Amino acid sequence: MKLEDLRKIRERAEAELRLRGGAARVKIVVGMGTSGIAAGARQVLRAILDEVSRRNLRDVVVTQTGEKGLSAQEPIVEVHEPDRITIYGEVDEATARRIVVEHAVNGRPLADHVVEVREVTR
Repeated sequence: MKLEDLRKIRERAEAELRLRGGAARVKIVVGMGTSGIAAGARQVLRAILDEVSRRNLRDVVVTQTGEKGLSAQEPIVEVHEPDRITIYGEVDEATARRIVVEHAVNGRPLADHVVEVREVTR
């Protein structure tokens, strides 16, 4: 799967979310800077998109960002929830799928890959 294919899947999912008029319950952000891509971020993004699609998770948005400044921890994945942002490091495809299932679906962060948790105040 090419980067353009991943972009089309993400855009389609975002469009479906806008059409429903709902807000995302969870937003998953994959660091796709140079060091992230070199460490396997494309495969991680593909695994996350596949798992979200396979489970038909319409309240989960997947997007990408540039460098996060944590190159030693790449690939980096962030899970944004209303009250916190959980940052995962050294994520491979299997861990990416676990993040979707265990964290995004069941609300249980993966302690073995958490780099940082940031509380969000509004």
